[in-house]
Amino acid sequence: MGAMIEARGLSKSYGELLAVDGLDLSVEAGEILGFLGPNGAGKTTTVKMLTGMIQPASGQARICGIDVSKDPVAAKHCLGYVPESGALYESLSAAEFLRMIGSLYGMRRGDADRRADRFLELFGIVDARDRLISGFSKGMKQKVLISAALLSNPQVLFLDEPLNGLDPNAALVVKTLLRELADQGRAILFCSHILDVIERVCTRVVIIHEGRQVAGGAPEQIAAEHGVETLEDAFVQLTGVRDTEAVARELLVALQ
Repeated sequence: MGAMIEARGLSKSYGELLAVDGLDLSVEAGEILGFLGPNGAGKTTTVKMLTGMIQPASGQARICGIDVSKDPVAAKHCLGYVPESGALYESLSAAEFLRMIGSLYGMRRGDADRRADRFLELFGIVDARDRLISGFSKGMKQKVLISAALLSNPQVLFLDEPLNGLDPNAALVVKTLLRELADQGRAILFCSHILDVIERVCTRVVIIHEGRQVAGGAPEQIAAEHGVETLEDAFVQLTGVRDTEAVARELLVALQ
């Protein structure tokens, strides 16, 4: 099977700012690709082009072999997406929101409700299914977003900081689930600023900086190619930016 997520020469500008510059990218079935870069590197813009949320200035995006620009609806039916800052209809309950998502994917209401309840149960919030999302904590909202992304059983997943706000147990559930989904042949693009999570979860990593790919391969391969011991060291060398968790740990040591 060919690439399930594919970008060829993707470019996008905002005024004089070239956010993404001729980017090539692919994710095969069974892969979890860690998509790394500092703030402003072009990660979110790339994901928005791949998911059909914005049009590229040039280049091509394909999902499951479908040209996103030519048939965006068909492409979107193949994917699930957890955005970094999720837009939820907070005037709806969790059950109503997930039912709406199911209808957008053409799911029968009963099937959508059963699957939604199963996800909410696994995340420990099924008792809150009929409460308005406006009253949910950040972690609860994130669990609803992840449930929405998985609801249609998509072949492709885009996850932008999916563990934000999750408690350790829920984060472990998500990481285990992603590995199992990849084993079943899904293609997953995983964006995060937390490098040790990327190293533990992802089978391959792509690092972009100023809209261009600057490294790609297994984490240990990238480190070796740049003469360092860790992915973090390679990331710093390539982008000049350090893992925020590593900086926080050093600050804590300095306080002792």
